[in-house]
Amino acid sequence: MLNRHTLNLSALLAMFLAFALLALPSHSFAASASEIDIKVDEALKRFQTEVSGGDRFLEKATGVLVFPDVIKAGFGIGGEYGEGALRIGGSTVDYYNTAGASIGFQLGAQQKTVILVFMTDEALQQFRNSDGWKAGVDGSVAVVEWGVGEDINTTNIQDPIVGFVFSNKGLMYNLTLEGAKFTKLNK
Repeated sequence: MLNRHTLNLSALLAMFLAFALLALPSHSFAASASEIDIKVDEALKRFQTEVSGGDRFLEKATGVLVFPDVIKAGFGIGGEYGEGALRIGGSTVDYYNTAGASIGFQLGAQQKTVILVFMTDEALQQFRNSDGWKAGVDGSVAVVEWGVGEDINTTNIQDPIVGFVFSNKGLMYNLTLEGAKFTKLNK
C-alpha cells in the first residue's frame, strides 16, 4: 500500500514531467520561421484536398491559424505543444505556439494538425490583440463535423472561429479545443 509521502512524490514528479513537456519544446526544439511556413503550406494543401470546398471556404476567412504538428503525450498527466503561423490574405503575419495540459487516463503520444479559421474581423482582432488567448475562455471555437462527400460551403457555419483537427488518418471528429492556449512567438 502506498503511503502519503509516496503519493505526494509521485504527483510532484508527474507535474514536473508535464511542465518539462510544455516548456522545453519551446526552447529546445523551436522551428525556424521558414520551417513553420513550409509545414503550414503543406497543412493547407492537405486541408484543401481532404475537405471538399475547402479552398473556397478559406477564401471567405479573414485569417487562418495553422499548427501543422501538435504533439500530445501523456502518462496520467499529459501535455501538448505545437508551433504555427497566422495567415491573412495568404501571407504569414505572425507565429504562435499552442500548449495545453490534461489530467486523466492517458498513455502514449499522438500528432495532429490544428487549423483555426477566423470568419470575422472582430474575432481575428480580439485574437491578435490578446496576450495569450485561451480557447473557451477568450473565445469559442466551433470544431466542424460533416459527412464524407459533403461540401463545406453547403454547411451553414455562422460561428466567428471554426476549428478543424486532422490526424494522419484524416479529419478527426468529436474533439474539443477548449483549454488550448495560443501565444504569439517572436520569430
